[in-house]
Amino acid sequence: METVNPRARSAAAGAVAATVWGLIEPVDQRLFRCDYSDIALLGKAVARRHWRPVGFAMHAANGAAFGLAFHTLRRRTGAPPRRLAVAAALAEHVALYPLLYFVDRFHPARGEPGVPRLLTNRRAFGQATLRHAVFGAVLGRLARS
Repeated sequence: METVNPRARSAAAGAVAATVWGLIEPVDQRLFRCDYSDIALLGKAVARRHWRPVGFAMHAANGAAFGLAFHTLRRRTGAPPRRLAVAAALAEHVALYPLLYFVDRFHPARGEPGVPRLLTNRRAFGQATLRHAVFGAVLGRLARS
């Protein structure tokens, strides 16, 4: 039986985790009463008509890249995969959230459904925190050896 390359497994796990994130967005949008969508944010940045599949593809690619970074981090630390993945995803969230200033200012679809003002939006921050935690848990589970 052929073994799957651990780097490829981590990249695939990241892509799947990012897809799960996109699929749970409608649930957290109702829970937080905020229509913020990472799929819309990405897709509407580059496509006006078919933004949803474009957004999912871009999000899955970002997840795969994160999965590769996670693979390297995991090899260097030896930490338990699920705990490390959740911690890394939440750290990335907190570190990069301030960059939403640029989304609020320059995104071509700012103010449209799925792309509300974000930087000072507590509900959107809560959504993103939940999404990153779910992403990390799924990534850590799927990327295990």
